[in-house]
Amino acid sequence: MATPLNKRNRVRIIGGEWRSRVLQFPDAPGLRPTPDRVRETLFNWLQFSVVGTRCLDLFAGSGALGFEALSRGAAAVTALETDTAAAAALRQNATLLGTDKLQVIQQDAVRWLSQPAPHQFDLVLVDPPFAANLHQRCFELLHEHGWLAKNARVYLEAGQALASMPMPTGWQLERHKQAGDVHYGLVLVR
Repeated sequence: MATPLNKRNRVRIIGGEWRSRVLQFPDAPGLRPTPDRVRETLFNWLQFSVVGTRCLDLFAGSGALGFEALSRGAAAVTALETDTAAAAALRQNATLLGTDKLQVIQQDAVRWLSQPAPHQFDLVLVDPPFAANLHQRCFELLHEHGWLAKNARVYLEAGQALASMPMPTGWQLERHKQAGDVHYGLVLVR
């Protein structure tokens, strides 16, 4: 039997083609959608640079970040999600929005990043469950296996200050803020 959805299991797209559309998602361990004001700040930072980009959402969860990117003109989003119900909801929401630009891969992000990149991404969204402590490993794998296009941007969300996180050579924290317990920022990769 499917888990019933409630009001807190909804996320609203902030801007772009699907502005104000509401998407539903199931309860899942560690699933914590990026708050509206944080997404709004991120996409204000990105401005029009998201148009035509290829995005990778490593811990898709509700899909809030990936759908926001598509709504604002991203060419494609690859979304990784391990939870079966959350992955199914991502596919269902893509169908609801009438898009085939979202590829959902039900696999662990670290395992997937451990292989050589079949292509590079312009924008990578790194927002793992905070307790999992996966940021550093994801940074290393993105850097080592060629996942990032030249001048790619990496969005980070964490439960700790981003300025204290060690990052690979050539990664520069461009902007960062804090909203409650969430630290978030944008890294430029050269």
